[in-house]
Amino acid sequence: MSQSEAETQSADASCAYVRVDGTRCPGQIEGDGKLCFWHDPDASKEEDGMRSRLEDWAATGESMEGFILRFAQLQGVKLSSHEGRVLRGANLFRANLAGAHMWNVDLQGTDLLKANLAGANLNETNLLDAAILGVTFDGAKLERVEWGDVCVYEKMAFDAQRSGNRAEALEKFEEAEEVYRALRQAYDSAGRFEQAGTFFNREMTMRRMLLPRWSIDRIWSKIVSVFCAYGESPPRVIVSAAVINLLVAVVFWLVGINGPDVGLNRADGRIGIDMAAGLEHNVYSYLHCVYYSVVTFTTLGYGEMTPPTLFTRNLAAAHAFMGAFMMAMFVAVFGKKMTRG
Repeated sequence: MSQSEAETQSADASCAYVRVDGTRCPGQIEGDGKLCFWHDPDASKEEDGMRSRLEDWAATGESMEGFILRFAQLQGVKLSSHEGRVLRGANLFRANLAGAHMWNVDLQGTDLLKANLAGANLNETNLLDAAILGVTFDGAKLERVEWGDVCVYEKMAFDAQRSGNRAEALEKFEEAEEVYRALRQAYDSAGRFEQAGTFFNREMTMRRMLLPRWSIDRIWSKIVSVFCAYGESPPRVIVSAAVINLLVAVVFWLVGINGPDVGLNRADGRIGIDMAAGLEHNVYSYLHCVYYSVVTFTTLGYGEMTPPTLFTRNLAAAHAFMGAFMMAMFVAVFGKKMTRG
């Protein structure tokens, strides 16, 4: 038999599964199909000894991409390595991975639906686009895990929403909320409050997406998100307050405010925009309006500068109320972040 014929026969005897990089799985075909034991969806993975078989395969350095490990009993399986094992795209539906050592494992796109990862070491794993609905994370180590910006369920929800499938979008938003809640609770119990706060923000965003589009509850939820990221971002409160002050100052600048003669008063005696004056004059008059806006926002008093019209008086009153509200919000959010846990 020639070398080329031997290579062809060897290739025909190997698994037909083709990986993302274009290489074929070297596993030998078992049974009448064209797939190896690991990629055969009909081969039972519930038998004893699955853990040792999988560890033996991993020890060869070969990729485990696309392995079908549904219901597999893999408690304490050791797959950690400095080189990084590849288990992306695998099916681990209801697999028991309690106490598994999976540090630095690539699990991108893996189906982990309702898998048991209690006590597992998942530090530095790649879980981008992994299906993790119903996963048990009790006691799992989750430091430096690559989750991506959003989970796969949120991506699917927005895809369904763009295609006009409202029912599917709502279902996926609800699943995404459940996933973010589970991750938030897992990080909370591990004392990783920064990550827990990030997932709480995403959880509340998904809850908002489940509300009717123009409902009062959804609008209020959006306002809270913008102003403080659902209580997770004190800097956002400060930025929001600064933006509000600058915008209200523009209104005061356009209408004009009563004030002492500081060399910037218009013909009507107000301090504000003056189209007949130069750029420097208008910049200084705007800064005076910013000062008045900040004073009203923080002290509830007009002082030497007063609003001249009914509109600006009501605006100043609303601005003062907003200031009291946002200062209280900052104290609450800052206190929550500093004392959490």
